[in-house]
Amino acid sequence: MSMDILFEPLLPWPILLILGIATALFLVLSLYRGLSGWALRSLAALVLLATLAGPVWQREDREILDDIAILVIDRSSSQSLSDRESLTDAAAAELERKLARLGGIEIRRVEVSNGIDGTSNDSGTRMMTALQQALSEAPLSRISGIFMISDGIVHDMERAPELPAPAHLLLTGHKDDWDRRLFVENAPAYAILGEEFKLTLRVEDQGAVPEGQTSTPLEIAVDGGPPMLFNIPVGEAIELPVSLPHGGRNVLQFTVPEAEGELTSRNNTALVQINGVRDRLRVLLVSGEPHPGGRTWRNLLKSDSSVDLVHFTILRPPDKQDGVPVGELSLIAFPTRELFVEKVNDFDLIVFDRYKRRGLLPSVYMENVRDYVENGGAVLISAGPDFAAAESLFRTPLSDIIPASPTARVIEQGFLPKVTELGERHPVTAGLPTPQGQETWGRWMRQVEVNARSGQTLMSGIDENPLLILDRVGEGRVALLASDHAWLWSRGFEGGGPQLELLRRLAHWMMKEPELEEEALWGEPSGQSLRIIRRSLADTVPPVTLTSPSGNSIELELSQTAPGRFETLFEGDEIGLYRMANGDLESVVGLGPQAPQEFVNTIASSERIKPLIESARGGIVWVEDAIPNVRAVRAERPAAGRNWIGVTPRSAYEVDGITRLSLIPPWLALLVAAMAIVGAWLLEGRRN
Repeated sequence: MSMDILFEPLLPWPILLILGIATALFLVLSLYRGLSGWALRSLAALVLLATLAGPVWQREDREILDDIAILVIDRSSSQSLSDRESLTDAAAAELERKLARLGGIEIRRVEVSNGIDGTSNDSGTRMMTALQQALSEAPLSRISGIFMISDGIVHDMERAPELPAPAHLLLTGHKDDWDRRLFVENAPAYAILGEEFKLTLRVEDQGAVPEGQTSTPLEIAVDGGPPMLFNIPVGEAIELPVSLPHGGRNVLQFTVPEAEGELTSRNNTALVQINGVRDRLRVLLVSGEPHPGGRTWRNLLKSDSSVDLVHFTILRPPDKQDGVPVGELSLIAFPTRELFVEKVNDFDLIVFDRYKRRGLLPSVYMENVRDYVENGGAVLISAGPDFAAAESLFRTPLSDIIPASPTARVIEQGFLPKVTELGERHPVTAGLPTPQGQETWGRWMRQVEVNARSGQTLMSGIDENPLLILDRVGEGRVALLASDHAWLWSRGFEGGGPQLELLRRLAHWMMKEPELEEEALWGEPSGQSLRIIRRSLADTVPPVTLTSPSGNSIELELSQTAPGRFETLFEGDEIGLYRMANGDLESVVGLGPQAPQEFVNTIASSERIKPLIESARGGIVWVEDAIPNVRAVRAERPAAGRNWIGVTPRSAYEVDGITRLSLIPPWLALLVAAMAIVGAWLLEGRRN
C-alpha cells in the first residue's frame, strides 16, 4: 500500500504562479497601507489558490513483483568441445541455486544453439540476437541481472542490445586449452587443366601452445584418393603448386594430424572445390566442298572463344581440270602431312564435313586418324551424299571406328528429326528446345540411309532410320550425323530448331566435357544440404551409398526427376568429405563451409564480450574457478567484486486499486473564501 498527496491543477502552473505573486504583492500593499482586513482577504486568496492547485490524497493497493534474472546459456557447437558442456550445466545449476537463495527473483533461461534454432552449422553463435529477443519479451523495469554462460565465441556482437541491468559472463573452457587450425587463405574457383596454380594455406596454433610446436605433417588428397605427405612449418603462409587432374569439380582435401593435447581436430581439415576448365580446345574442320552447312559449322566453332579452329575447305580438288595455272591460284595448299602425321594428336576434335576420298589423304593418314581416336581423340562425321558413294569415308581405314555402314541409298525427301527413346535420356539430346510458339522442329530434306553397327542411336529420321549415332572407340569417341541438312534449322526453315545447341552439345560430348557424360554421379552442396544426382541411360538405378566423413554409410533411394536423371536430397550433420558410390561410379563432394565459424577460434575468451560487460558494470569469471556468490547492489554501483557478482533490486510492483480524495472540496473553499471576504468588509467598515 502507498499513500501520496498529488496536485491536479485546474489552471496551468505558470498562471497559478502569477496569481501567487499577485497575492503576495496585495499582502505587502495591505500591510503598507495599514488595512485592517488584510489577513482575511489574504486567507480568501490563499484558499482560492490552494483550490485551483487541486490537492488530492491518493492511496494505491500494490502487489510487489519478483525481479527477473535472464540466464543465457550457450549450446553452440564450440560448447561441445572438451568438458565445456558439463561445466555449463554445473554452472547453470549452481547459479540458479544462489539466485533462489536471494529470493524474489524469477529466472528466465535462454538457450542459444547455432543460429538460435540450431538449423545451420555455419551461422555461428547468435547470442546477442537471442539476448535482444529475451529483453524484448520481459518488462525492463523488472530485470535485475543478466548472466551469460559461454566460451565467449560469439558472432553477432554488432547486434548487442543496451542492457538495463548488470551483466556477467561465466566463461567455460580452461585457461590452458590450446588448438591447431588449418585454413586455406587463397584458392581460385576455376583453374586451367594442365597448368599449375598457387594455393596459399596456413597452420596456426592458438591458446596455451606447448613448446616445440614448430612444424607439422600435411596430407593432400585429390578426390578422396591416396594422400600425399609433406612437412610444413606452423604459423607461416605456405604456397603450394597444384595441377588439377581432370575437368569439372576437383575436391582437394588438406589435413594435419591431431596433436597431443589439442582441443579438437574438427578444424584440422580444409576442403577446397575447384572447377577444372580447358584452356584452349583445338579443332580441325575439314570440309570436302563448299556448301551451306559449312558456314554453320564454322560459325558454331568460332562462336566459342575457347576454341582454336583450323578450317580447310577443298575448293579445287585434284580431279578439277579448268586449265588455270597453279601459280595464278590464290589458294592455300592443304598441309596434309603436317596435320595428319605430325600434329594430328594435338587436336581435341576432328570434324569431317561432307568429305570424300579424292586422293588428298592417303590411307596411311586415315590410319593415323583411327589410331588418334583409339588413343583418346574424337572424330565427328557430318555425312552428305558422298558418304553413300564409292568415295565414302567408310571405304577407308576409318570404317573400323565408324558406328554405322551406308546402304548406298540417299533419301531426298522432307522429314522431321526425332529424338529416340534412348536420346530422351542422353544429355546430348535430352530436353532440346523447340522454337517459340511451335510444337515441332522444322524439317530436313535429305538423309543418308545407314545401318547402325554399334554405339547409341540418339536421333532418327525417315522410317526410323538412324540419324545421329554416338560411339566410344578405345579411349576416344566418334559421332555420325547421317544428314548434311542441319543448317536448315539455323536458317529458320519452317521455324528452324536447336541446331546450334545440338551441335554444341555434340562437340562438347566428344571432347569429354563432364557435364555431358551419359553415365555420371555427382553432388551439388548447399550449406548442409546435398543434392545427389545420378544420370544414366538405364530405366532404373540402384540406391546410392553415401559415406560420411566419420565413416558411417547409408543407402539413399533415387527418384527419377527427368528422363535419365535421378536425384535425392540429403541433409548432413557433419562437415567434411562425403563419398558417393552407385554401381561402378564413385564421386566425392565437400559438404559444409571451408572454415566453420564455430571452429575458426576455439579457445575460450572474453575479448569479444568484455566491452559489453564493462558497460553494464558486470564481472567476468572462469567457471573452473567456482561460481561466485550473488548479492544485491544499488543501481549505478559496481556489480562485481572479489568472489561476488551482483543484481540490482528493481522493487517493481503492480497496482491492484487506487483510492482518491480531494483535500479541498470546491464548496468548502468557496464558503471559507466568502466568509473571509465578508468578514474583511465588515471589519474595515466598522473601523471607518
